[in-house]
Amino acid sequence: MSKLSFKELLDAGVHFGHLKRKWNPAMAPYIFEEKKGIHIIDLNKTIVHLDQANAAMKQIAKSGKKILFVATKKQAKDIVAERIKNVNMPFVTERWSGGMLTNFQTTRKSIRKMTSIDKMKSDGTWDTLNKREKLFKTRQREKLEKTFGSISDMTRQPAAIFIVDILKEHIALAEARRLNIPTFALVDTNSNPKLVDFPIPANDDASKSITIIIDEICKSIQEGLEERKFLKDNPEAAKQEAKASTENAEAEEVNEVKVEEKETVEPAAAEKTAKDEAPAKDEVKAEKAPAKKPASAKKAASAKKEPKAEKATAKKATSTKKEEKAEKAPAKKAAAKKPAAKKASAAKAEKEDK
Repeated sequence: MSKLSFKELLDAGVHFGHLKRKWNPAMAPYIFEEKKGIHIIDLNKTIVHLDQANAAMKQIAKSGKKILFVATKKQAKDIVAERIKNVNMPFVTERWSGGMLTNFQTTRKSIRKMTSIDKMKSDGTWDTLNKREKLFKTRQREKLEKTFGSISDMTRQPAAIFIVDILKEHIALAEARRLNIPTFALVDTNSNPKLVDFPIPANDDASKSITIIIDEICKSIQEGLEERKFLKDNPEAAKQEAKASTENAEAEEVNEVKVEEKETVEPAAAEKTAKDEAPAKDEVKAEKAPAKKPASAKKAASAKKEPKAEKATAKKATSTKKEEKAEKAPAKKAAAKKPAAKKASAAKAEKEDK
């Protein structure tokens, strides 16, 4: 449970959100009410989410990994720089240069440039440079220090990233999400908490609100670092803790397996009942089938008779065609005889005239 009380959060103004017209509908579950046109954040949910974030941060710090803090707002800049230096974690408070995570190799090159200038000062090569070169190098060093000085110890990508105001630091959030880096953030009523893995609903504009939450997170990180140091000094305690963690993991796996078995047993039982019902249905169908056989026999008989009837009609049609041909043939003969009779009568008439 969080060490912060409800009253402490209330006094720090963590509950104040933005105007009603500026709200993000995704923040609806974390809003308690609306008062004088301003949304009020539910501090009970803030405490719950802060506990989850603290537990996760503690584990990351205990594993010896780095957490990157990003806060370029005027209200949060100095607060984050002061608190995070004590915990020895990387932070960005000036400007988030695009590709700081996605193009990390180029970022490392810039940090190497800065370290090479520092080496020149320690080696004695700095004295060999002329006045103009010295001025150029010092200006370059100052610029790199401003942008990358706080992350000079970060040799690899961070294990997690903590953001104050995800609307202002949207590029940092997008890069972290692209690289699947766990994200922690202070989320106000005008932000979308679904974009963050561990959202902490709180006022991200007031310096008091930012201070109280950053202090709580720094405490959890410090606890994780102290536990890590203790385990290094006492290897036996480390072994015992490793055993306990493995046992817990095994217990969780067993619980998951049991849940999966229950889920698989229920469908299997349903399939068995379905199979039992299927034979009963087949038996009912088999009983009904004999009653339908006579009808099928009649249909088969009628189907046999139909081809015979068709053949008989075909024979009748051929016989009628033959009769029609026979009737036409005598008519043709008669037509052929008529011209011959006319010729004979004409010949007789000519003889009589002569």
